Amino acid sequence: MKKTVYNQKSLFSLAMLVFISLFLVQCKKDGTNASTVSRSLVNQPDSAIFSPFYDSTIVAYADAKPGINDIIVTKSVRSIIRNNCVSAGCHGAGGVKPTLDTYESVKSMVTPGNPEGSQLFQMVTTSDLNKAMPPINYGVDLTVTEKSIIYNWIKNGAKNYPGVEDYRPAASALIGVGCSSGNCHNAATATGGWARKGLLGTLTTADSSTFFFQNQTTGAITTYPQLKDPKLTSVWKSYKDSVRKFYADTLANAAYRPYATFSTPVSAISGRGPLNTYDDQLLDIFYPKAVRSNSTVVYVDANKKSFYVKGDQYNSSSTLLSRVDTTIVLANPRTKVWATKTQGDMAWSDGGLRPSDVAIIKGWYFSDPNIPAEWKYGLDGAGIFKYTYSGKIIVK
Repeated sequence: MKKTVYNQKSLFSLAMLVFISLFLVQCKKDGTNASTVSRSLVNQPDSAIFSPFYDSTIVAYADAKPGINDIIVTKSVRSIIRNNCVSAGCHGAGGVKPTLDTYESVKSMVTPGNPEGSQLFQMVTTSDLNKAMPPINYGVDLTVTEKSIIYNWIKNGAKNYPGVEDYRPAASALIGVGCSSGNCHNAATATGGWARKGLLGTLTTADSSTFFFQNQTTGAITTYPQLKDPKLTSVWKSYKDSVRKFYADTLANAAYRPYATFSTPVSAISGRGPLNTYDDQLLDIFYPKAVRSNSTVVYVDANKKSFYVKGDQYNSSSTLLSRVDTTIVLANPRTKVWATKTQGDMAWSDGGLRPSDVAIIKGWYFSDPNIPAEWKYGLDGAGIFKYTYSGKIIVK
């Protein structure tokens, strides 16, 4: 009997020794396990990840009672910290200092605009066992997305509520990625249509490629010619330069009135105004595609050449925002006539945008100083966007 007790004690002591050894190796800064741990962000964080402090954000100029397309619900700095750092035994009330349960306490650990120089970001990316948070032996590490959210929030100013620095990259990416596929608002497809129609002169086989789109419901395949770089960049830049030149002074620069448009009867296929980049998106806001690409002739010059481009960029019943947000209607800025129904088709037929995505785009639209007031509130400031639910008109 004594031998059995002795063996049990020995086994218990041995188990404890092994456990303590593993614990020490795990927690020792230069231990075997620690040397294999890396919490650093290898690549530059994706600036297009929307990174607010709070999980829920009501955008400016929301409806009287904020509803769909007015509220952004997403993972935030606050929820990341609460889920990983704030508890009774850690950085919660009555726990380890500092407590991290308020905006002010979290902001005290960062240098706005400088993630690399901020203690908070250093703690979640360091592999130093003496500094890492959450502790490495705790068995939890933040995901790449979570670290990127903290990085972006600090980089964009560590604000209490999002600003244009937060909205712009996220909104531009949502529009660019969601709406600029090969058969949609794509510069290569649009200019490829011009090339097929013969509007670009002589081209070589190296200047173009072909995009095939198959309808998943019917199985039908549509062929889209696409222009390739460097020709693509040259042609699309020339077009945008011409648009801006013409509308800067339609009389003095009448010769710059664009001829090529995106819809029938000029192009060989029905194309859509490109929205690949932030610059493309601004062009579409300043000079809506409905103005640059009318379906009927609106002007004939002295040489009897027909144009499908209107001479007044404000005579439009469609804007980028009205084509995304199904909760508002637009008033033509020039005629002041309100639309009788919402548009919003880009939200579902083009980009598959969720309500939070639309809210991000709306937050960007009204916060970006590069978008002129005329396309936010109208030529007279009386408003061109109206909520269908409440009748509220958006004014500055």
